[in-house]
Amino acid sequence: MMEKVVLGLSGGVDSAVAAALLRERGFEVHGLFLELGLGGEEAAQRVADSLKIPLHLAHEKAAFERTVCEYFKGEYRAGRTPIPCVVCNPAIKFRALAGYADEIGAAYLATGHYARTARDEKGRVLLLRGVSAKDQSYMLHRLPRAVLARCIFPLGEAESKHGVRERAAREGIPCAQAKDSMDICFIPDGDWCSWLERSGVRLPEGNFVDETGRVLGRHGGVHRYTVGQRKGLGVSAPGRLFVTALRPETAEVVLSLKDPLRSEIEVDGVHYCAPEYAEGGAFPCEVRVRFSQRADRAVVYPSGDVARIVFESPVRAPAPGQAAVFYDGDVVIGGGFIR
Repeated sequence: MMEKVVLGLSGGVDSAVAAALLRERGFEVHGLFLELGLGGEEAAQRVADSLKIPLHLAHEKAAFERTVCEYFKGEYRAGRTPIPCVVCNPAIKFRALAGYADEIGAAYLATGHYARTARDEKGRVLLLRGVSAKDQSYMLHRLPRAVLARCIFPLGEAESKHGVRERAAREGIPCAQAKDSMDICFIPDGDWCSWLERSGVRLPEGNFVDETGRVLGRHGGVHRYTVGQRKGLGVSAPGRLFVTALRPETAEVVLSLKDPLRSEIEVDGVHYCAPEYAEGGAFPCEVRVRFSQRADRAVVYPSGDVARIVFESPVRAPAPGQAAVFYDGDVVIGGGFIR
């Protein structure tokens, strides 16, 4: 009897190829589409039909708006830069996958993420980086270990997105050449400022100021900027200016001619998917302060759900609200939100 797996099927090429690979490995694949009020059901159904797998719709619009969209708005109001996928994965996507898996008696969950899992010498599940440069383990670091123990990431060993598209073409999957998904699924045009305004978040205009408080110009709202930004400022200066801080309480955006480098940061809301690393106190690791391949050597000093991170060398522009994720080589230890 084939083992059941519930796969998050979006209608995109990654989840479609993941379905094909799971079927090839002998699983009974059940697709799950998250209905968030954003469309896409038809594309997902075409993929499911082409692969001859059943597709179930999970109606998560209300939960998504309450959990992810409200978080997104709140972070911009507070002058932070949100990272909605990190919040959505444990609260919405994998919760829905696990719920449907339990309903139909499936032991496993799967998605098209570029990540891997493994077991250590004690049998504990570990989340690992994906092989591809598109590694998405950063976005999965808040998943509980119990959920990770059920996860299969068929694209974890994929070396490139090009190879995934080639596999889709060979399988005759209709989305083989579909565009990559957008960074923020609920803002397909990428214009988060207009989305915020349509959602009732209208932050006031204010001043650009330097470190001493001297007014340098006017801006259209702190939500239009992030720490480290250097383009689109529209302020003349003798050199390149950088955003170094956002002050929503006074509607000020602080600019400096100095690149915003930090040797130490604090994070809160820390979650460990490999908590054994923090059991003895401070631990050395590599830290990614944004969704990129770069990781910097550091020591993490844990204290409950907060932690202090001290870098060996200063890192550029760790933006409040973004995630700082801890790694031991390929192993994801955990992470938290930058203060």
